[in-house]
Amino acid sequence: MTGNLPSTTDVLIVGAGIAGASLAAALASYRSVLMIEAEEQPGYHATGRSAAFWHESYGGAGVQPLSSASFAALADPAAEFSERPFLSPRTALTIGRAADAGAVDAFVAEFAAKGVEVARLSGAAVADKVPGLRPEWSEAAYEPACSDIDVAALHAAYLRAAKRAGAALAVQAPLRAARREGERWRVETGQGTVEATTIVNAAGAWADRVAAACGIAPVGIQPYRRTMLQVRLDAPVPAALPLVLDVGGGFYFKGESAGRIWLTPHDETPMAPGDVAPDEIDVAVAIDRLQSAVDWPVAAIERKWAGLRSFAPDRRPVFGADRHEPAFVWCAGQGGFGIQTSPAISALLAAELGAPAPGGAIGAVDPMPYSPQRFA
Repeated sequence: MTGNLPSTTDVLIVGAGIAGASLAAALASYRSVLMIEAEEQPGYHATGRSAAFWHESYGGAGVQPLSSASFAALADPAAEFSERPFLSPRTALTIGRAADAGAVDAFVAEFAAKGVEVARLSGAAVADKVPGLRPEWSEAAYEPACSDIDVAALHAAYLRAAKRAGAALAVQAPLRAARREGERWRVETGQGTVEATTIVNAAGAWADRVAAACGIAPVGIQPYRRTMLQVRLDAPVPAALPLVLDVGGGFYFKGESAGRIWLTPHDETPMAPGDVAPDEIDVAVAIDRLQSAVDWPVAAIERKWAGLRSFAPDRRPVFGADRHEPAFVWCAGQGGFGIQTSPAISALLAAELGAPAPGGAIGAVDPMPYSPQRFA
């Protein structure tokens, strides 16, 4: 935004990454909205470092309803929101060794029962999906609906939609402190003071710190470092390679371009909120785990980066009014699935804050499993 910080707003959203921006876009036509962002630009810490895929089973059975319900909004957005879809086709293959057959069976059974399109593969059918896969990785669950997400385009579309609807954005405006004065909050930010009826905590890794600064009890949002690499290979690996995940959670990789992949050791190192960089041990572990699964020679590590993924204790997202203070609303704990669930979470939470209730698949999702009330 330009000019001075507004003196008042109905809803103050702390954080303008994918969580805050999507909520502002869904709500700003019905309530006055101000987003405050601590950084120089929105989406610096988590949104801008995403591995960028929609994977229906990713995050587990507790997250899947939000992911499934969000698909249509990402694949076929309204014309006024975007001229093109945010998804491009890929596939997903969750793999295991022979000893992991039971885990793969359980994975298929769990998600098939929830309506996810998933098929059980073994032996040559698995090898056909991933050229160079070592033969001991003989068991797999195949999901044809996995897609890449254009994260930058989606985040930018949310910010544009929020602005069109009247939302304001202040950058370099971290929340310093907030206190209740009568029926409103008085909030001190890095750009001045503003009064708000409701505070929404969409601060990602900083969510518990923002709560504490507002006199609200934290719910246990823990940030974890996740390492990503872009690897160039001496092997003709196609860009359309599936998203390949270890059923035991030891790695995943996907094609980035011809002969290149994105790779992670699926690390989760507890961290304090802040800017993070990859640790060389995690980089080495990633390469070792890759080479345990495929026989592709590594030519170079072209890029490496890290980001923070933040989880509640039960690893489900947290959105809704605080258990003790209804004028303080949580929108946090989205882990690595906040982008692919953003249409559902933003619409459901906006409805709690004054927007119309969503219809369709999103309207059919029960928000209660994600409410902060579960921590009472």
